[in-house]
Amino acid sequence: MAKKSTFRTNWPKTLIQLGILAALVFFLSGLAVKIFPGMTAPDPEKYCPYGGLEALATYIQRGSLPCSMTSLQIVMGIALAAAAVLFSKLFCAFICPVGTVEDLLIRLRKAIGIKAVRLSGTGVADKALRIVKYALVFWLFYMTISSSELFCKNLDPYYAAATGFKGEITLWMSVITVGIVIVPGLFIDRFWCRYICPLGAISNSFKFWISMAVLAIVFIVLNLVGLAVSWTIVLAAFCIAGYLLEILCGKPKAQLLYVINDEPKCTHCNACQKACPYNIDIAHLGGKVNSVDCTLCGECVASCTSGSLSIGTKKPGKPFMKYVPAIITLAVAVIAFIAGSSFELPTISETWDIEEGMELQDVKIENLRTVKCYSSSMAFKARMEKVKGVHGVRTYVGSHTVVVSYDPKITSAEKIQEAVFTPSHFRAMSPDPKEYPEVKVVTIRTEHMHDKTDLSYLGIQFKLTDKGIFGLDSEYDCPLVVHVYMDPAVELDEEYFRQVVEKKSLDMVTASGNVKSTPVDFEFVRLEEGYDIIPTPEYLKMMFDGFHADYNGRYPDGDSTVVRKRNLQYADQPQFIVEVADPNFEKTVVTRALPFLSNHVSREEGVISMDLTLNKDYVPCIQFRFAAPATAERIYELMTMDTWTITYATDDVREEPARLAVKNPFTSFPAE
Repeated sequence: MAKKSTFRTNWPKTLIQLGILAALVFFLSGLAVKIFPGMTAPDPEKYCPYGGLEALATYIQRGSLPCSMTSLQIVMGIALAAAAVLFSKLFCAFICPVGTVEDLLIRLRKAIGIKAVRLSGTGVADKALRIVKYALVFWLFYMTISSSELFCKNLDPYYAAATGFKGEITLWMSVITVGIVIVPGLFIDRFWCRYICPLGAISNSFKFWISMAVLAIVFIVLNLVGLAVSWTIVLAAFCIAGYLLEILCGKPKAQLLYVINDEPKCTHCNACQKACPYNIDIAHLGGKVNSVDCTLCGECVASCTSGSLSIGTKKPGKPFMKYVPAIITLAVAVIAFIAGSSFELPTISETWDIEEGMELQDVKIENLRTVKCYSSSMAFKARMEKVKGVHGVRTYVGSHTVVVSYDPKITSAEKIQEAVFTPSHFRAMSPDPKEYPEVKVVTIRTEHMHDKTDLSYLGIQFKLTDKGIFGLDSEYDCPLVVHVYMDPAVELDEEYFRQVVEKKSLDMVTASGNVKSTPVDFEFVRLEEGYDIIPTPEYLKMMFDGFHADYNGRYPDGDSTVVRKRNLQYADQPQFIVEVADPNFEKTVVTRALPFLSNHVSREEGVISMDLTLNKDYVPCIQFRFAAPATAERIYELMTMDTWTITYATDDVREEPARLAVKNPFTSFPAE
């Protein structure tokens, strides 16, 4: 009898899998942003249930969320667990993109005639391989909870592919895991899902939820009687119990839905086993297929030529029941999305120095774009700890919101907002002092601009209008003071400023040609009367972000923590400056490399200090101050080397590729 194709007969699974895969390609490739310019590029981990379960475990243990996890991922993880408990591994069957790729590899193998390698569920190899995914669960959860960073991103094949191997990955780990998905998956059906996937291990464990509940109760009782059990032991026990239940039992008995075999109708043709991605021996399991590997994908039902298989509870189900797993999957996903979007857990919730009788009040500050993950939340907390009268913070990275708790007897909401605010500047262009000897300064007032990145977003909005705006800076007040530096010949009215400030999104073309849209919610209050005029050199100096490093002779051999007076060692010797000027030295890629260039050149005897500054022509330049025995030619040679010598510690000196290509010629002159 010819093999029955399930590609069309099991169309609900095919439709959902290919639909999700197509949607991921459409959105994550940037195609969606090209077609719909106002759309924001999606976050590939936004709906990750495994990350959600790691986030939930971290929240329970540490009271904080790792990385940029939010309530949405947590609810997605809980929904996956609930579906596994009540029904089966529906996420694995219908939604998981890695599972879809594995299923497509099965079809590819059949199309090109490669013979499948079948590992028996009772064999030693199968049982030994299954321990890998439980070891990964322990490692990934341990690393995530310990560091509050989502460690699974280092090796997740989906995340690596979704980010084009440009995300927060460890390249060699990601390459290996992608290779494991593809190469063994071409020969062994769903190799990754069955043996490697940590989410598969968790889903299998939740199928034995009664045993896991008993295990949890044991640990709770031990803690209640004073025998505190470390979370690492709880995690290890969960992994060990899940593995042993999977290989020794393998038959969960507390689900609501199963594949049911009407045995009198079964012809034992084994078409169902051949179609099953997990090679389950369905015909010999009896009336109810309660294998731990079963995902209710429906492949066996669709392949059955005798009509003996159906989806049901305890008895064979009606024909329409074959659609139920797909319907449940979509319903659970929609409910989880709505529920997870309706509230937000704090990434951190920290208090300090609270005394008895203290009555604290809260001030809520929104749109702090720099508060976007656990690390930035902790940085914000460290900053608030220095503010007198502040005793707690809660951060919500999904909405970039913070709540600061303070003692109203000592400080106020207004003072907290001022402490949170960071004055900043944004330069759209550097006018030539010869063409523009002066710059006009007008002042506008705005609201909803608490974060330093907000001024950059607004500055880009002004720059995109091409109306002669040179730059902006901000000064705290209520409403916020924003100084606009512009061409003195340009006249702009209040309506122009209102329209630019109150644009609802910042749309910028990226290097790849896509349009990146960032939502903004600034409010224009007013344009102040009058204007000021300042010399252009003053504006250029005001907007320039320099760099400075002092060395006391051979800097790496000394104590870098001791600040000493510049030129101390060479105070009685003639000193000189070697200068390389380049307008590109202001770019971020250059400024990030300057500490490494400084470290490299400072090894030379006689080098005194380094500066990134403006020269007499107001062009950005790198200057090294030096004295004998150093020479300008030798310092320039060090700057232009292809390999730099970087001293990280006294016993850690490395040869590394140069992080900056210095090509312009140098000049040298006596230091003042």
